[in-house]
Amino acid sequence: MGFTCGIVGLPNVGKSSLFNAMTSARADAANYPFCTIDPNVGVVTVPDHRLTRIAEIYKPPKVTSTTIEFLDIAGLVKGASKGEGLGNQFLSHIRNVDAVAHVVRCFDDPNVVHVDGTVNPTRDIEVVETELILKDLETVERKVSEAEKRSRSEDKKAKLEAEFLRRINEHLSAGRLARYFDVHGTDESLWMRDLHLLTRKPVMYVCNVHESMLHSGNPYVDQVREIAAKEGAKVVVISASVEAEVAELPEADQKLFLEGLGLKESGLNQVIREGYDLLHLITFFTAGPKEAHAWTVQRGTLAPEAAGAIHSDFERGFIRAEVIKFDDLDRLGSENAAKENGCMFVQGREYTVEDGDVIYFRFNV
Repeated sequence: MGFTCGIVGLPNVGKSSLFNAMTSARADAANYPFCTIDPNVGVVTVPDHRLTRIAEIYKPPKVTSTTIEFLDIAGLVKGASKGEGLGNQFLSHIRNVDAVAHVVRCFDDPNVVHVDGTVNPTRDIEVVETELILKDLETVERKVSEAEKRSRSEDKKAKLEAEFLRRINEHLSAGRLARYFDVHGTDESLWMRDLHLLTRKPVMYVCNVHESMLHSGNPYVDQVREIAAKEGAKVVVISASVEAEVAELPEADQKLFLEGLGLKESGLNQVIREGYDLLHLITFFTAGPKEAHAWTVQRGTLAPEAAGAIHSDFERGFIRAEVIKFDDLDRLGSENAAKENGCMFVQGREYTVEDGDVIYFRFNV
């Protein structure tokens, strides 16, 4: 699997409509708050022209794409951290995702009610972030109390952890997100990881606009871009209604439809691409007479670890990796031609896997 992405935002911003379009899961979507109660889950294959080309070359009976799991999480309202709306039920679900797509309403429509009466992206983002910070504070304050009890036993490490937690508490109390808290050293990294803080999650903002605003944007989108620029966050501008139309079309017609709107790719593809970049992910491939398979790993992954993504035995018994760059395979048209032209490289344990590598792993267990 590529990664798990939670789709969050206020009620009635287009989360469920977008989820339906991207996953074709047909989750309930209606013009009133709290239509989504439990998180809807959908698994989407990651489109990749490279895998299609690899399958053309090897002609295996099985082709397996990497996937992304999307969770459409119930709309968040002011006071959720204290149980308002769906409260803690919403907040518990977000702990399990790798990244967050924060959908922000960037369109006016008198027929679609806004939970706060007016469209205001800056305020809407602040409401969601404040509730997440408040929930994180609750988590940290509980941990501070536990750590301080342990520190009374003269345990030096417990005292350091208590001090670390107090610093996070001060950071969050000032209204700052946990992902902008500086962590120093291995111990602090482990303590931070174990907290599972909501505001530590990487975030991209998804601006939901009318179809007519997809190219030009609008002042609402400008507000989101300004916030994202300060945070170093990513912004994707989509139209949930356009995505819904695309999802209804046969795959062969989708490209023509998007081109007719002057779009190079769907909103789903934009979210996937930005999500991979946000999480520093890459794709490598394995291919042979039985199967062509796409795999997702972190950028910087060494060859044995990449082998382990396929099976733990591959990592444990790793001998070497035989690597062909996709561009070489595409240009030459076959594995044999790549070998004959000196484009297959034998790599050892210290090789860092690159995006687009086509790899055959040698192992022995």
